[in-house]
Amino acid sequence: MSKIPPYPTGRDLLADKVVVVTAAAGTGIGSAAALRCLEEGARVVISDWHQRRLTEKADELAADHSDRVHALVCDVTDEAHVQALIDGAVARFGRLDVMINNAGLGGSVSIVDMADDEWSRVLDVTLNGTFRATRAALRQFIAQGGGGAVVNNASVIGWRAQAEQAHYAAAKAGVMALTRCAAVDVAEHGIRVNAVAPSLAMHPFLAKVTSEELLADLAEREVFGRAAQPWEVANVMVLLASDYTSYLTGEVISVSSQHP
Repeated sequence: MSKIPPYPTGRDLLADKVVVVTAAAGTGIGSAAALRCLEEGARVVISDWHQRRLTEKADELAADHSDRVHALVCDVTDEAHVQALIDGAVARFGRLDVMINNAGLGGSVSIVDMADDEWSRVLDVTLNGTFRATRAALRQFIAQGGGGAVVNNASVIGWRAQAEQAHYAAAKAGVMALTRCAAVDVAEHGIRVNAVAPSLAMHPFLAKVTSEELLADLAEREVFGRAAQPWEVANVMVLLASDYTSYLTGEVISVSSQHP
């Protein structure tokens, strides 16, 4: 098993940019992305559907980043909530530069036993929620005169089959296709739309809802012999949000050490 590398020092890659991150409460990739964006000089609006967790995360981030962090409750299955999130970010910080779509919902059930509502709920949060937030952000970018970046959180499961994951895999494959097509639609406005596709990023919530046996099996498939840290995925999100990827759009970047 390879060692976890040192946590990186911020280098102002997102200096003065305004970033919105969905599903940013808790301890997962969204939370890590919000922190890394702040450490890279951005002003960040974090959102989540869970008020208490969101408030706790906002207070935690504000302790070191004061007035550069703002929190707004958002249920990505509700179009009005999503629009209010974008409007609230602009009202607080004056503009929007980066939209990081992290909200997603999973679960484990065989397609043979899967109910319609289980399928629909995962698709509505993971794919439709990404669509709603992407659409709202793109409209804002265009209204500002163009430019801006969307970074979506997909998954390698959008490419690779896994038992009891038909709904989640379909949603994440949809996020990949949405990313590619949206990028073409808005290229003329100088807007970039890309996605990351993590394989396995370990955090307490994942450990709580996933068996130790499955996690061990997934880790063994990684050539590093370990799961990624959420901040390792967030680093790639930061890169895609930054001006260092000015000629990169419509791409899905695998954040994985998984071998075939």
